[in-house]
Amino acid sequence: MPAKVQANKVTDPADLEKVFAIRREVFVDEQNCPPELEWEHEEESNHFLATVDGVPAGASRWRKTDKGYKLERFAVLKNFRRNGIGQALVQAVLNDLPADAAYIYLHAQVDAVTLYERFGFEKTGPEFEEAGIWHYKMIRK
Repeated sequence: MPAKVQANKVTDPADLEKVFAIRREVFVDEQNCPPELEWEHEEESNHFLATVDGVPAGASRWRKTDKGYKLERFAVLKNFRRNGIGQALVQAVLNDLPADAAYIYLHAQVDAVTLYERFGFEKTGPEFEEAGIWHYKMIRK
């Protein structure tokens, strides 16, 4: 049977621990991001957990900034990649944004640009380095 992928907003401390564990594994352990950069703005963010048949597989968040609404920290565990989890997370986050969210943006790792383009995001400006990884700023049109 095909796997059941779900992505939902979470606030329960046990679910948030799963979110943070996924981000730690992907960003800190796998991509060598500095831990102090990974754990900022947590309280003001809206967090999401993706599961495959109930097993934690991915995470993301959004927060309101002085510029608009920023989508961040999209992470999928290595053994779950290429199964639609990233797409489920992007859709869940977009569905959760306020109806008046006019300016929606993100900093996409270069390898993930095509994922965000499927949801109407467009690259703006040059490639830049953030936390040791190359990104593009993308805005949803």
